[in-house]
Amino acid sequence: MADGRAGDKCTGDETEVRSHMKDFWTAYSKDATVESMMHDTKASTLTEMESKEIMSMLPNIEGKRILELGAGIGRQTKLFAEKAAHVSAVDFMETFVEKNRQNNSHLENVEFIQADITKLDLPEESYDIVFSNWLMMYLSDDEVLKLFTNTLKWLKEGGFVFFRESCFGKAGDFDHGEDNPTFYRLPSQYNALFHSAFLPCGKDGDESHGFEIIFSKTVQTYVKVKQNRTQICWLLRKKRIAEYHHGYTTFQAFLDNQQYAKKSILQYERMFGEGSISPGGLERAKECIKMLALKPGQKVLDVGCGIGGAAFHMTETYGVEVLGVDLSSNMIEIAMERTVAKTDNPQVQFEVCDVTRRDFHADAFDVIYSSHIIVHVVDKLSLFGSFVKWTKPGGKLLISDYYCGNPDDHSEDFKEYVKQRGYTICTTAKFGKLLSSAGFVNVKVEDRTKQLIEVLRREKKQLQEKKDSFVKDFSVEEYQNILSSWDNKLKWSDAGHLRLGVFYAEKPE
Repeated sequence: MADGRAGDKCTGDETEVRSHMKDFWTAYSKDATVESMMHDTKASTLTEMESKEIMSMLPNIEGKRILELGAGIGRQTKLFAEKAAHVSAVDFMETFVEKNRQNNSHLENVEFIQADITKLDLPEESYDIVFSNWLMMYLSDDEVLKLFTNTLKWLKEGGFVFFRESCFGKAGDFDHGEDNPTFYRLPSQYNALFHSAFLPCGKDGDESHGFEIIFSKTVQTYVKVKQNRTQICWLLRKKRIAEYHHGYTTFQAFLDNQQYAKKSILQYERMFGEGSISPGGLERAKECIKMLALKPGQKVLDVGCGIGGAAFHMTETYGVEVLGVDLSSNMIEIAMERTVAKTDNPQVQFEVCDVTRRDFHADAFDVIYSSHIIVHVVDKLSLFGSFVKWTKPGGKLLISDYYCGNPDDHSEDFKEYVKQRGYTICTTAKFGKLLSSAGFVNVKVEDRTKQLIEVLRREKKQLQEKKDSFVKDFSVEEYQNILSSWDNKLKWSDAGHLRLGVFYAEKPE
């Protein structure tokens, strides 16, 4: 399905929503062409390119059972059927289902189902993969949550959900005027909905099934063909939730609701300067990036890219291609919004993912850059091993991050701070040893704690000078909280508990 003008709200009477959607698609599904389905005059070109891209993002479908929701006229059905053991192709519109049947009825492993997805009833744990393309933006919030909950029922343990929606704005070039029920949600709204879906499990119902995010990213076909960055896709996995992170089902949900809630991110940016959420701001990032001697055309992985300041700087200054990844969906949403406005900068992409679970092709990047994210990672050795794999021979790694002094000397309030932040902090000696153990060579470590203290003092002074405007935009309480946080960081840095380092390494030729 495709889209036109955004609806004002994603909530409301479900009967009214369904009626509006049905009328809309009845009007635009009569000829059952790819153009009418995608609402785009470039539909044929887009379909060929996009299908290849989307198939490349899916988990292995060989021998799997796939539920294809919003299958339309079957753009993906045939591709699924070539490898999958079974495909259930479901769509709301009878004309689309019939066209799909005409095109693919010769495939014996496909069943065609005409049904309203909000009323679909399927056997529990009967599918390995649920695939949805341009569907949820025609459902209310309650219907989307219900669909995610049902998907947990239909999926086998460890099964995957792939879905794609138009966010921020439309994909197609058809103009439907006022007659368009599409809900253009923000990516964070979809994140909140799937994080809210869960099913009790375990003998006593003491555990739950929920979703963990593998990645969320922009569909690049639309960027290349139409300079359109509004097309966002997700890959989720059904998992058993036995351990909660400070009361949240995933570490990502914890970050997005605590340290990296949207309001907190904007406060950090007010402190550190446009495009940055870490001490020293973009100027310090530029200083570190200079060490990499980047060259035009190189590919860079920015791990923990935040709101994209360093990524934009690298592409605009050095002509490199940057993939920025971050676990915080709030961070990436802000970066994506800013990317939508930067139509003249196609060399930067952003993706929500847990880099400790993500996998990229071997030798995919010339450089890996990371700022203030490794402190969140428990198994650093495993991640550094992935960095070695993903970097080309002779490629470079540069990490700017916190480390600590002698753990035996840490104060109780610093220990509590580390626990509250969810940090796994280590000494500089251990950090460097982990890089060498992972397979990097020419490992160099620079202590930048003195610089950190200078930056913290300068930024504290700037905050105090901007108190009135800060309080106006946020609150007195938030101002005092940040000021107190800076005082603590200065105290811990002066005591040698909290330290800052730059870690450089190379992959052997």
